[in-house]
Amino acid sequence: MTLGGGRDGKLRSLERRGHTERTTYRDTGAQPSKIMQNLPLESGSNTAGYAPIGVPPGLEYLSQIDQILIHQKIELLEAIIGFETNNQYEIKNVLGQTIFRAKENNDCCTRNCCGALRSFNIKLMDNMDCEVIQLVRPFRCNSCWCPCCLQELEVQAPPGTVIGYVVQDWHPCLPKFSIQGPSRETLLKLEGPCLACNCCGDVNFELKDKDGEQCIGRISKQWSGLVKEIFSDADNFGIQFPMDLDVKIKAVLLGACFLIDFMFFEKTGDKNQRFTIFR
Repeated sequence: MTLGGGRDGKLRSLERRGHTERTTYRDTGAQPSKIMQNLPLESGSNTAGYAPIGVPPGLEYLSQIDQILIHQKIELLEAIIGFETNNQYEIKNVLGQTIFRAKENNDCCTRNCCGALRSFNIKLMDNMDCEVIQLVRPFRCNSCWCPCCLQELEVQAPPGTVIGYVVQDWHPCLPKFSIQGPSRETLLKLEGPCLACNCCGDVNFELKDKDGEQCIGRISKQWSGLVKEIFSDADNFGIQFPMDLDVKIKAVLLGACFLIDFMFFEKTGDKNQRFTIFR
């Protein structure tokens, strides 16, 4: 009887302890494993202890990464005859897993008449085909000689809610941008080289603090190979930022990458790629 009671008591103690551990796991929230950190979250997967508070829906996965890769899709019609089509992109993590898909929404006349200067609306969809980010670029001047009408991009997440802006800062030689919050307050600075030409190498736009002193990341236009660079304007980019950076600011940096692509690396028809801020 004593042995049986002792064993039963021990089993009950283990069951209680196991139940307590499971309850604690649910209440306090478990940290995601390394495997889960490498997997994109699906829209609407608001796992307890996993989705950060105050993060726009669909952007939870951005809180777990410090690098993003952006690949522009090659359009055969555009590559063969030079007819400008809507740009399409895939946004991936470092393992090559797709996080978002982006597509420009523009009409034929605007694309082929305004070229890289064109205004655009780019929608970013998650893996569940839910729109999570919207990028809005108005038509603006492309010359540093007109400082009153420089480039700007508005970032919305979810669509309809502004979370930040990318604003070009006037400079006679260098491409400079301010990363701003929803109230137009400057949070970070972005500075590129005087000559944005990737001849067999990457072009880096350095991400700095709001005072422009400490470098904390970068946006890189990656060299895609001689043949692809000559015959196509399909570009590859990489974005690096601190892991603990606000998710909304990470989304704004994503928008900054698209603006840089259109300003300096977009070729339309027989028009050459733009390398500086002078035209």
